[in-house]
Amino acid sequence: MPQLSTTQIKQRYGQPDAAGVYLVTIDLPYPMRIAWDPKTTVRKLRCHRLVAQQLQAIFAEILQVYGLPKIQQLGIDLYGGCFAFRAMRGGSDWSRHSWGIAIDLDPARNQLRETHKTARFARPEYKAMIDIFYRHGFVSLGRERDYDWMHFEAGA
Repeated sequence: MPQLSTTQIKQRYGQPDAAGVYLVTIDLPYPMRIAWDPKTTVRKLRCHRLVAQQLQAIFAEILQVYGLPKIQQLGIDLYGGCFAFRAMRGGSDWSRHSWGIAIDLDPARNQLRETHKTARFARPEYKAMIDIFYRHGFVSLGRERDYDWMHFEAGA
């Protein structure tokens, strides 16, 4: 499943805006720890209304496949963010987070420039998680481009 171009994203999701008028709040099926403050948990996140059902299904299936103890052990519950109105790091184009159609998980162990040699999500125990994202219409930049393994975004 290919990544969408910015033009395709604008056609499907509209113009990004700081107010996030297109956002909805979804309930998560398990608590997620804030990656930079793991003692703090969230049970909800804000995302684009057109990907809300997909994200709910993704996290429900991850819980079903892994169970909460394994999710926590593997750090799949380390939430790095979804909506953030900003440009892409190192670029001038809008980040997919500006629409709330991307999510980052476990950013400390899946950093932007890491490859399959060091990224945690490149390990075999995470294959099922990445496959779940794909089944629900999201792509992994790690799998597609071998960098930014934390990042999952709505695909074509």
